[in-house]
Amino acid sequence: MPGRVDQYLRHLQDERQLSDHTVQAYRRDLADLCEFLNGYYGSLDWEWPDIDRLTVRAFLGHLSAAGLERRTIGRKLSAVRSFFRFLQREGSVSGNPARHVRAPRHGRALPGHLTQKEMVELFELAARRLEGAGWRASRDRALVELLYSAGLRLSEVHGLDLPDLDHALGRVKVRGKGGKERIVPVGRTAAAALRDYHRARRQRFGEPEPLDALFVSERGNRLSRRQIQRIVTDFIARVAEEGELSTHSIRHSFATHLLDEGADLMAIKELLGHASLSTTQMYAHTSRERLKRVYRVAHPRG
Repeated sequence: MPGRVDQYLRHLQDERQLSDHTVQAYRRDLADLCEFLNGYYGSLDWEWPDIDRLTVRAFLGHLSAAGLERRTIGRKLSAVRSFFRFLQREGSVSGNPARHVRAPRHGRALPGHLTQKEMVELFELAARRLEGAGWRASRDRALVELLYSAGLRLSEVHGLDLPDLDHALGRVKVRGKGGKERIVPVGRTAAAALRDYHRARRQRFGEPEPLDALFVSERGNRLSRRQIQRIVTDFIARVAEEGELSTHSIRHSFATHLLDEGADLMAIKELLGHASLSTTQMYAHTSRERLKRVYRVAHPRG
């Protein structure tokens, strides 16, 4: 891997504080670019200022001929653009050859989500499991309540610590993508479930508690992402008619249901921690219940 690429990856990790998973994705995308350039120029004797817009377009054509999906090609182009912006800031190139190269168009897949009725059934199931059950049932209920109440990502709920939760003010401090922090309200039902969980947790582990982590396992360790997924998808599988839903579907449900009830798209953007409004706008296409209600109210013969 050329030295400039390694320097850029260190920049992503150290200065932008992107996750290891994201940095590795950039590494793979830029490794594909370097491999293509070696073949394109027929040797290793090329420099980054040699790359122009036609070269980048040839790279995209190469990826398309290899059978990659349009979404994947678009992601790799985004990585190339970002890399050349870095080189330009560092003074290694005079311009960004990928700046005006268009990404292949692709339809955005609508995110899967649960209906409001299914979410009610999910929480009823979580409440029924409390009867005669141990502290884990209380933990699992608090977990799904918080995911839906605050619209959290899997990585965000996994990283929560006890001090992040402010019971008095009914809010939680969340560390999102790129280490960005945001404060999200916690609803009354979720707050009550969390208080019940804390009582059950103290009875199980005593004082002082075993770890700062908010959600812990039977041994007192932080719940892993895989464990969280297993807990949440078990609930979803028992109530959802649509298949192939995941922990992230709870976040999609949070956003879609807020929009259904008339919440402002900009407010939803802030709650979700999206960097761009365009990311949030996809929920406008999934809010079928809101559209039906508007139609029935506004149409003269609705």
